[in-house]
Amino acid sequence: MAAAVFVLALIAFTAIGVASSRVKQPTTDDYLLAGRNVPAWLTALSSVATNNSGFMFVGLIGFAYAAGVQAVWLQLGWIVGDWFCWLRFHRRIRERTGDLGLSSVPALAGTNEDGGRDRVVAGVAAILTFVFLAGYAAAQLNAGSTALHALFGWDLRVGALLGAAVVVLYSFSGGIRASIWTDAAQSFVMLFAMAALLVAAAMKIPPSELLGALREADPALVRWWPRDLPFGFGLPTSWASSSAASACSDSRTSSCAREPRLAESIPRARWIYFAWFVPFSVAAVLVGLYARLLIPELPAVEHGNAAELAMPELAVQLLPDALVGVALAGLFAATISTADSQLLACSAAVTQDLFPRWRSSYAAAKLATLTVGALALGVALHASDGVFSLVLMSWSALGAGLGPLLVVRLAGRPIARATAIAMMAAGVGTVFGWSALGLSGAVFELLPGMAAAFLAYGMMPLFIRPVRFAPPTTAAMTGAGAATGATTGAGAATAAATGAGAATTTATGAGVATGATTGAAGAATAAATGAGTGAGTGAATAAATGTAAAPEGPAE
Repeated sequence: MAAAVFVLALIAFTAIGVASSRVKQPTTDDYLLAGRNVPAWLTALSSVATNNSGFMFVGLIGFAYAAGVQAVWLQLGWIVGDWFCWLRFHRRIRERTGDLGLSSVPALAGTNEDGGRDRVVAGVAAILTFVFLAGYAAAQLNAGSTALHALFGWDLRVGALLGAAVVVLYSFSGGIRASIWTDAAQSFVMLFAMAALLVAAAMKIPPSELLGALREADPALVRWWPRDLPFGFGLPTSWASSSAASACSDSRTSSCAREPRLAESIPRARWIYFAWFVPFSVAAVLVGLYARLLIPELPAVEHGNAAELAMPELAVQLLPDALVGVALAGLFAATISTADSQLLACSAAVTQDLFPRWRSSYAAAKLATLTVGALALGVALHASDGVFSLVLMSWSALGAGLGPLLVVRLAGRPIARATAIAMMAAGVGTVFGWSALGLSGAVFELLPGMAAAFLAYGMMPLFIRPVRFAPPTTAAMTGAGAATGATTGAGAATAAATGAGAATTTATGAGVATGATTGAAGAATAAATGAGTGAGTGAATAAATGTAAAPEGPAE
């Protein structure tokens, strides 16, 4: 029964996505951005469904199961950072991408305030997007396959193949519009599944008794602040601050700001988003805590972390078969609602930034979707890390690599190519270096990664040789003024006045005359400040600061 309900839900998701192709236009703008014409409420639901991902159903619930109430810090930082991002950045992103006609986050990272695009910077940003979002999508397929294996005993490859097939089918059919439509439907399934689990668990242990039961099971589960950390400010602080910083720069949430019909609709989308996301976050942490009490022993898994099976195992123990299918459909919906957005974001990076000659090719955009889907599936089939760690590494590397650069761009600050590349390299390199040193348990690697990127932004101008310009070769005006004139035909003359005024008259044709007045000896040329005139025999030109009269003699 549970398997039948789950399969029916997948068929429904696929049908909704494929149905969106009936209103599509065969253009890259429609495929990647839905024509920038999506209502605010759809944008909000799509954004929250993409944001939740397998991380919420599998990773976060598993983390709360293992660590206890400390999981609150991660979600609190995420919510605060998300709110700041929606307030400060989403509208700016929507306006700027719309004004400049940009279709991808790498294009935004590589475009100056005046609209000039640095293809090298955009290309490097596109490579980071392609690599880490493909890894992120693979983590989603991994999450779905793990849950199916735990509940039905299916081979791990079956779940990954099923998820990839569904996502690629409707994404290929309708592009980002299919993703948005299915995300909206999936968001309701996710919320219903999480609510059903929470209500069933609360009927076993009243919420008022939850903390006491956790303390009795293990006092460490109700310890808000970890002990014996290498750094004094503690892991929770780095979770909160780095989650907040990443939420402001994460390409998943930022890309959603490109889709609303009008920038003015973003505030309405923001309220819908948080009215959905905040209760869901609270419910996810509570479900993880309840699972720790109701199923203290979880079956071992061949790959990944056993705690990540907490949600499906809890569903089996507490819910009837039909609702188990719904719960599993909610989990799978969370994974594919994120995977489809990542595949399309990668498709945009490939066609718009890595190979800009394909920018207007609708066929190339769809081919890129198939290619990225195959890559994500390959990673999912061979990945040995758990969903939580795989998501966090991809998220951290992308956030540290692109986040600070996007913040600088949106602030309208000038940035040289070398500085932009140094920021991306410093952010990504620090994330992996920090993890390799084993310091992630003390400070979440995203925080030092973003700090290194901003440090590179501040330090690089000291090492970049300033551009030196050659001295000007045109005449400079000093004092009262300067003028240059040329006449051809009967004659030509050039006059320049400095201070009180001076004039040189050159004439070709009837003759050339140059005169200079010295004392009272005589004059052949007159220069005056104000309404002075100069006259010569045959041809003359007068220049003065003020007005100049025409030559009095006839021109030959």
